[in-house]
Amino acid sequence: MYGEPTANKVNDPSQRHPSSKNETTARPARMPDAEAICQLVNFHAERGRMLHRSLESIYESLRDFLVAFDGDRLVGCVALSLWWKDLGEIRSLAVADDHQHKGVGRALVREAIEQAKSLGVKCIFVLTYEQAFFAKLSFRIVDKQTLPAKVWRDCIHCPKAEACDEIAMLLDWNRLPS
Repeated sequence: MYGEPTANKVNDPSQRHPSSKNETTARPARMPDAEAICQLVNFHAERGRMLHRSLESIYESLRDFLVAFDGDRLVGCVALSLWWKDLGEIRSLAVADDHQHKGVGRALVREAIEQAKSLGVKCIFVLTYEQAFFAKLSFRIVDKQTLPAKVWRDCIHCPKAEACDEIAMLLDWNRLPS
């Protein structure tokens, strides 16, 4: 078998524009968001924080994405990919540098977790360079080899396929302490 208050709230997912300049809102991604998602992800990828994504791959998986806005500016994104009947993956979590440490990433991941739960997914994994961030959200390190082979189909196209240095982490809410 495979969870602090913040200065900025990510709340009503149907809202794009916050009622207050100091409030960040999140919602499912839309077609006009794809280029900004790609730019944000690749900004971090160029700094070695995550893997690159092509604009084509963003469009192909756009329904998987949640986005966070501060006013009209996209300041964060995350994707929830479904792999199997009980397994999902957090992918492409990126937050603008000037919005880091303000709860945007945490709120996006928590919303993705809630979506996964509502779909009946029992656990979520992430391949990440940000171990401490995900540990604060109750993800635990697991051996990559314990993940189903199906997960590795995207790895074939990765430039780091032969020397993957990402950390595999898993959140299984059935195993969380009450």
